[in-house]
Amino acid sequence: MMKIAMLLALIGHIICGVSDCLLSYSKSGRLDLKAITDPDKMADMFKDMPLSFPLASMLLGTFAITMFSFGYFALSDWISDFSKTASTIMYISSVIFLIPIVTHHVFCGVVEWIYIRLGRTNAVREAVLEMQIKTIATMVVGYLGLAAFMITLFVMIVSGNTSLPVWACVFNTLAAMIVLAPTKLPAKGNIAGAVMYLGLLILI
Repeated sequence: MMKIAMLLALIGHIICGVSDCLLSYSKSGRLDLKAITDPDKMADMFKDMPLSFPLASMLLGTFAITMFSFGYFALSDWISDFSKTASTIMYISSVIFLIPIVTHHVFCGVVEWIYIRLGRTNAVREAVLEMQIKTIATMVVGYLGLAAFMITLFVMIVSGNTSLPVWACVFNTLAAMIVLAPTKLPAKGNIAGAVMYLGLLILI
């Protein structure tokens, strides 16, 4: 069951990365987030974005996050063999991460869909940006939960308190994000998550 959960998490992060790209790319290429401060530039940037992209992103992202949730809960259960406290922290932080982050992902798709569907006017731009700002807490809380999960996992492995070798601590989303941060790759968080679960799938 553990291997299946790791595999689901790996595939889920890959699919979620695709759903992120559907929000970050139009038919003309990658979106420039700096353009959102300029009504004309933003309208021009989204002119080639099909309505199907944000819609598909919301649906794919929801199913993908459901898939990789099995990996987070499986790791929380696995770590209980070594520390009940660490396991409890990881279970709680998993919930704090997964529920808000799926909500945040849907909000991101909704604001793009509304903006495109209602004609990309400045009034619509101001409305969707207001919505994005007022719901940003879902992202902040979600990533705080992820950070707590990953730090706990890292400390458990690097301290030698699990059955994994100490060097296995590199298979951690936060560690992978540090490596990926300077690059221009899209969906860095999901690439990092996929790398972590690939490594753990092999080692556990």
